Amino acid sequence: MEIRHLITFQTIIEIGSYTGAASKLGYTQSTITSHIQALENEVGGALFTYVKRKLQLTHLGRELIPLAEDLLSTHDQIKNIQSDREVKGIIRVAAPESLTISTLGPIIREYSIKYPHVRLILTNGTCGQNQTDLLSGRVDLALMVYPEISLEKCIHYSLGEEKIVLVSSNDGPDHFDDYKKKKNQVFITNEEGCSYRTMFERYLTKHDIHHFQTMELWSIEAIKQTVMSGLGFAVLPYITVKEEEESGKLKMLHHSEQLEPIYSHMLIKKKKWLSPAVEAFAELVLNSIEESRKECLNE
Repeated sequence: MEIRHLITFQTIIEIGSYTGAASKLGYTQSTITSHIQALENEVGGALFTYVKRKLQLTHLGRELIPLAEDLLSTHDQIKNIQSDREVKGIIRVAAPESLTISTLGPIIREYSIKYPHVRLILTNGTCGQNQTDLLSGRVDLALMVYPEISLEKCIHYSLGEEKIVLVSSNDGPDHFDDYKKKKNQVFITNEEGCSYRTMFERYLTKHDIHHFQTMELWSIEAIKQTVMSGLGFAVLPYITVKEEEESGKLKMLHHSEQLEPIYSHMLIKKKKWLSPAVEAFAELVLNSIEESRKECLNE
């Protein structure tokens, strides 16, 4: 069993196709096929199958995933045994837009200065997508804004509760009840899969509130600008609207709704060996959160 065959197996899972894996690894598709065939001969059965023309893992393939991850993690550790604590290489981080805007800028800047030999790749997605990318190996570390979670396959750090607020334009209503009383009011939000959108829509359904029109926009900045125009209201983490609220561009709506609490989290996929680059990034995040808490206590 060759390490390159396991790398090919892992890359196919990450990309979702033989063709994509061949492109990423610089192989021909026939080479990719031969790698998988060699692995299948070793384990004694098929690792992939096609269902409605879509590539999927077999039961044997799913069983191989954690074993392949352990072997590749050990292989990485052996390769780096002489410079085990040197912070270098590539780190892939997934984060929702809200935490990218509010938290990650200073952290990434400090990380880049401290560790110039690390290439940091940041992707933005919904929290559900970030979790999927972490568990599939597409990213090394994921930040999320989500209700309480517990994942056995992940190292989990709770970074604190995120205050979720309802906001309207500065000349809009003062209380959310005014929106509930009128028909054709617009709820301006981001894409499906967003944790706080899901939380709020679940609340509306539970309380039989169905008359809001939903306008889905592509970014938090677009949502804020549209709310400022007076078109409707939005539900966002306070940290993303703090500046606009303090400057009077947006107004927080008073309300009596009992919304489900939302927290920020940092998740790292459990491996036998974590690269120094991942450990260093996680340490910076935790230090930054601790510093922020101290500042809040001193205010």
